[in-house]
This record gives sequence, structure tokens and C-alpha cells, in this order.
Amino acid sequence: MPAYMICIREDAVRDPTELAIYSRMNREAPRDPKLTPLIAYGATEALEGNAPDGIVVLQFPTVEDAKAWYNSPHYQAAIPHRKKGADYRVMIVQGL
Repeated sequence: MPAYMICIREDAVRDPTELAIYSRMNREAPRDPKLTPLIAYGATEALEGNAPDGIVVLQFPTVEDAKAWYNSPHYQAAIPHRKKGADYRVMIVQGL
């Protein structure tokens, strides 16, 4: 059953240099063949409530695959830079 990792940037970027490091680290990490990017900061139109500053949605074959990617050494090393750069909520949602 597919799983979706949803990353929501709540507010404006606090430290662009840190987010640039985070982005570079993700680009340089080995590509996970189980990860399919679906949305990366596309235009957002809020129909109810306030729109977040940005949204990323990644698809994985299973929840376990999503957790394995999130807990990988490469991604764990990048997380502190994301946290310094902006406030995010990150969650995994099991699909149908």
C-alpha cells in the first residue's frame, strides 16, 4: 500500500543559507529508487484556512520504505539544516 510523506513549511524561510545546505545534501545523497517526488513547492491555493509557505509530497511503496528513507544516515544528517532554515511539519500518510 503506498505511503506519502508530507512536508509542510509553516512560515517563511528563516535562514536561506541553511536551507541551501539542506537542499544540496539531498541532491548529493544517493537516489532512493523507492522515492517518487510528487509535489515540491508548487503554487498553493488555500480553500480553507491559511496556505502554508510550501508543501512537498513524496511517494513510497510502503510506510516502512518512507520511514527507512527518513531514518537513513543521509537524510538524518540533513535534518538539522532544515530545522535551522525553517519550521516544518513532516508526516507519513498511508494511501489507498
